[in-house]
Amino acid sequence: MTPITSIEELETHYGTAVPNALTKVVTSVTPHYRTWIEAARFVVISTVGPEGTDGSPRGDDEAVVDILDDKTLLLPDWLGNNRIDSLRNIVRDDRVSLMFMVPECKNVVRVNGTAIVTVDDEMRARFEKRGKLPRSVIAITVGEMYFQCAKALMRSGLWQGLGADVKLPTAGEFIKERDALFDAKGYDDGYAEYSKPRMW
Repeated sequence: MTPITSIEELETHYGTAVPNALTKVVTSVTPHYRTWIEAARFVVISTVGPEGTDGSPRGDDEAVVDILDDKTLLLPDWLGNNRIDSLRNIVRDDRVSLMFMVPECKNVVRVNGTAIVTVDDEMRARFEKRGKLPRSVIAITVGEMYFQCAKALMRSGLWQGLGADVKLPTAGEFIKERDALFDAKGYDDGYAEYSKPRMW
């Protein structure tokens, strides 16, 4: 296949951006964006580091981030598998992007900015749940924020589900594909118990 190798060639192929696609961008958390983000319990955080890029899903049983002020979002990092790919990247390259999604809503909200990782007691204490604290907090400084039009989610039928006839591999089956002796069922049974909505 033949790659496009210049911005000029790319822009010639696509033409001029729709004006609203540019003017919709804001540089801080406005009242409408605050309402939207506070309703979001799921976000994908994208980072970049020396080894490449990383996209990590994050979810909570209430708002997935805390809005500290109109330029700062706080994302707790709860106990997980300790791969810490996103955190490693942020420590070495502070650029981040966030994509917030709300079930049944066809729009998404995107944030581009910079971030730090902190283990300050005061920041972690903001997220205390049932006596548990996050391992760290990612503090994101908003550079730009805008909503993504609904076409992608409408085209994919994301919230309509896949249907009962679609059989997808489980977490255990993914691992067993690499290790034939792995107990996929035992892992999946334990994972199902762990994944019940308590988390903390």
